[in-house]
Amino acid sequence: MKTPTVHELKITPFYFELQLSGMKRFEMRCNDRNYQVGDILNLNEWDGENYTGRSMTVEVTCMLTPKEFDAIVEPFVLLGTSEELEAVL
Repeated sequence: MKTPTVHELKITPFYFELQLSGMKRFEMRCNDRNYQVGDILNLNEWDGENYTGRSMTVEVTCMLTPKEFDAIVEPFVLLGTSEELEAVL
């Protein structure tokens, strides 16, 4: 089994709160990083100008591409995410 890639990603406060509360368990992202199931996403809260210091770590649990779901347009993918593995609040 391959070692998961760790991706450092910005996330706005609105979406950060949804991920943290569990109301949102996905990320729609440009697939410029070759995301894979099992990868780790470090979601770092970004207010548009600065990092806020809050972050959370989640795992990619599934991935939908335009091939599997035609409502998704290249180069985007829909990444299913786990509950947070770790959070800094």
